[in-house]
Amino acid sequence: MAIATPLVDNWYEEQDTGRQFRVVAVDDASDTIEIQYLEGELSELDRASWEQGAIAAIEAPEDWSAPFDDVETDDLGYSDPDLHRPDTGDLTLDDLLEEEDKEPY
Repeated sequence: MAIATPLVDNWYEEQDTGRQFRVVAVDDASDTIEIQYLEGELSELDRASWEQGAIAAIEAPEDWSAPFDDVETDDLGYSDPDLHRPDTGDLTLDDLLEEEDKEPY
């Protein structure tokens, strides 16, 4: 069996247990792969465990968002209206000028 390459947001299945999971991150520096099982549980595998495991690439399950059914879209941050910019309403001209450009009082 060919070894499935771990790709972020792709789905896989552990052939021995039948558990389905999605890769959520691959950290090349620490040689680890972060996964999230269909049930919502998070886990981490080292690259050696991945390569030794019987893992097959699969299509995304039909209802892969089931663990998050009780979460509102706003809670996931998809509709965050905050642009994460500083509040400029309280700034003065001196706040915007470089120190050497400020007039002495």
